[in-house]
Amino acid sequence: MTLPQQARLLRIYIGEKDHHKGKPLYAWIVQQAREQKLAGATVLRGMEGFGAHRIIHHSQLLTLSDDLPVVVEIVDTLEKIEAFLPVIEPAISEGLVTLEKVEVRLHKLREPAKRDTSGFECC
Repeated sequence: MTLPQQARLLRIYIGEKDHHKGKPLYAWIVQQAREQKLAGATVLRGMEGFGAHRIIHHSQLLTLSDDLPVVVEIVDTLEKIEAFLPVIEPAISEGLVTLEKVEVRLHKLREPAKRDTSGFECC
């Protein structure tokens, strides 16, 4: 799949402690993005941040937070993102979701790895 030059960036700001269906919410969102055949998803773990409750969550050597900020980023076409939002919105009990226009400058895919006769990847 190749992305068009004009695409959308979906950012989902949630907490590390957020869960859905027995797994971390960020992992569930990534799984849903894969099932919906979106171009890809990346999860970023924040070092410090605060949200609507204004409580600062941070990662420091002596005071480790167990609820650091997490951002899930997904880039794809507007149509695919718009179809994806109703899938994930009910699972997000607290957080922030943003959508912005992005210009895709490079989107390269690697050739699938060659396989030898044993079925193991090589080369």
